[in-house]
Amino acid sequence: MRAILMAAGMGTRLRPLTETTPKSLIEVNGMSLLERQIINLKEVGINEIIVLTGYLHEKFDEIVNKYNLIKVINDKYDVYNNIYTMYLVRQYLEDAFVIDADNYITRNFLPKDKPVTSVYYSACKENIIGEWILKYDDSGRIFGVDIGKEGDEPSYIMSGASFWTSKDGAFISQKVEEAIDKGDFRDLYWDSIAVDNLDKMDVYIEKINSNDIFEIDSLEDLEYLKKTLKL
Repeated sequence: MRAILMAAGMGTRLRPLTETTPKSLIEVNGMSLLERQIINLKEVGINEIIVLTGYLHEKFDEIVNKYNLIKVINDKYDVYNNIYTMYLVRQYLEDAFVIDADNYITRNFLPKDKPVTSVYYSACKENIIGEWILKYDDSGRIFGVDIGKEGDEPSYIMSGASFWTSKDGAFISQKVEEAIDKGDFRDLYWDSIAVDNLDKMDVYIEKINSNDIFEIDSLEDLEYLKKTLKL
């Protein structure tokens, strides 16, 4: 198994913190978001870790050297959405965890044994406006998503952490290549490729605690995290 950490974005909603620091290198409770993820991965035996950078990519060199990471640079991070970012690391997608590097993980929910199916790790959240709500059957198999809207009840959402089997990872890689080859991919997200092809893969929900993971996408998110953790 291996892991891909998606850390190419500019983090404009976290300015001024991200004017000189990539958002995944912002420190919370004395450690960067990215380093906390790396430690969690190593705790479960994952040593092949690919960090996909773009904005201020040179800022990652210290942590890359410290943990012997594989660094991949997306020099078009400000041109395309993250489907191009995934395109650059598509050869690593088989038997791989994919984690958005702007997530703060409070409990290591990653398994030591390789999952037998592809998995979306999903926390039940209250504020889900604009979030992707996972739709799944009684067995936990995911068959679609809804977009959260005002007034929705707390729901299990796509939380920025997933695992892809060898078969499903190769399939997504192929679909990403096809999308890039078509040329009209500026506004595409790799997550959309996965969601649009759920019926052709074997993807299950793995429910985690609501406070196991927090997406840090804005200054408001950061303050909410600090208040929740009482930092």
